[in-house]
Amino acid sequence: MLGDRWVVDTTDALYVWDIPPYPQYLLPDRDVESGALAEGSFHPHQRDGYLRIDWGAVDSWFEEDEEVFVHPRNPFARVDAIRSSRRVRIELDGLVLAESPSPVIVFETGLPPRYYLARTAVDFKRLEPSDTVTACPYKGRTSGYWSARTADSLHADVAWSYDFPTRELLAVSGLIAFFDERVDVFLDGELQERPRTPFSGD
Repeated sequence: MLGDRWVVDTTDALYVWDIPPYPQYLLPDRDVESGALAEGSFHPHQRDGYLRIDWGAVDSWFEEDEEVFVHPRNPFARVDAIRSSRRVRIELDGLVLAESPSPVIVFETGLPPRYYLARTAVDFKRLEPSDTVTACPYKGRTSGYWSARTADSLHADVAWSYDFPTRELLAVSGLIAFFDERVDVFLDGELQERPRTPFSGD
């Protein structure tokens, strides 16, 4: 969709890996509304009769009736939300930000496990709301980010939440997760090593 209208509506899309690392949709040019897209936002493909549209050239993408975020989902990527009884404690600069005996752990290919905690387990007196919004093809669009203030500084965007996640991740709805890369995570009382990922923030 672009604005309030459909600019492509097709049941003949192809799912290809032309541009690593994510799959893309190829769309039949006959199903693209003529003149609806800006020049340079769509690209003819070597497969006759198909083109690729830049993801940001439209406002929303849908597979059937469910919105797709960021890029088409990779069918070979694992994203599971598993309930657990492992005790999780989140600290930063020696201050406890959250502690819970019943996290939901999200296992996502290429990322460390994420521990989603009930809001009642989080000390919001140490957190400040942020205007940041991000989206994930597997979880949806975030509904909130928080920064943590300690005695020394403000640590930007260390926690987030999805109030309306995708159907597969409904178990994390309304829960709060922290970047393991930026806080100290104690799992069953043992301090975990901070992972190194693109979200490490340095």
